[in-house]
Amino acid sequence: MSQEKESVREFYSAIAQSGKGCCGPAPCGGAADTAERIGYTAQEISAIPEGANLGLGCGNPLALAGISPGETVLDLGCGGGFDVFLAAARVGPAGRVIGIDMTPEMIERARSSASQAGLKNVEFRLGEIEQLPVEEASIDLVISNCVLNLVPDKEKAFREIARVLKPGGRFAIADIVLDKPLPEVFKKSKSAYASCISGAIDRRAYLRGLEKAGLTEVTVVSEADAAELFGGGCCGPGAELKGVITSIRVTGRKPSADRPSSAE
Repeated sequence: MSQEKESVREFYSAIAQSGKGCCGPAPCGGAADTAERIGYTAQEISAIPEGANLGLGCGNPLALAGISPGETVLDLGCGGGFDVFLAAARVGPAGRVIGIDMTPEMIERARSSASQAGLKNVEFRLGEIEQLPVEEASIDLVISNCVLNLVPDKEKAFREIARVLKPGGRFAIADIVLDKPLPEVFKKSKSAYASCISGAIDRRAYLRGLEKAGLTEVTVVSEADAAELFGGGCCGPGAELKGVITSIRVTGRKPSADRPSSAE
């Protein structure tokens, strides 16, 4: 395992075991405050099993997704299962939601929450995004919330998204990208990498990577300055990263079988 992955696993293992997000409680308001700030409603936050919200996202991919009953949804980097549980209510008993995470403690936490809530249409699998433990062309919708920036080989991750999606399947992702070069002090920082900063890549390279993987209709639906979104230094990066890191919400799809992508 790479040094970056090991740092990420250690970082999120500690969060899973403590039950506290990156910010902890005060002065940031905790996980519920973070979730509301990035686009979730109070009703959504209260609807999930207790302890599933760790305040680790940077957007609400489900708000972009338009999930239908009976669909199969895959959450990349599911953490404690926050988005999995919200998606499960939307796909209904005829649908299924699969959460993937590389941190055993997160998977254990998510499975425990699902069991306590009596949810039968969710499943959590231990695995890495560059090599998903998921069958080819089996997923209607891929979601991910502030996780792909942590993956060292993003091109491989994007190819895996394309591989597991059904023809015509779609994705909705919230993630961190760079709009300006990252200051040198952050580039080699283990904590900055695990905190979704130094693993981020240039916005144009990110979007081109999705298209290169064979995905189409790649669109940035909304965006926010990440330094402000995370509390202006209270819960994350400070003023020195204002205008440098951006939280984007991006959607797209895998071409239908009768419609080849422009990347082919």
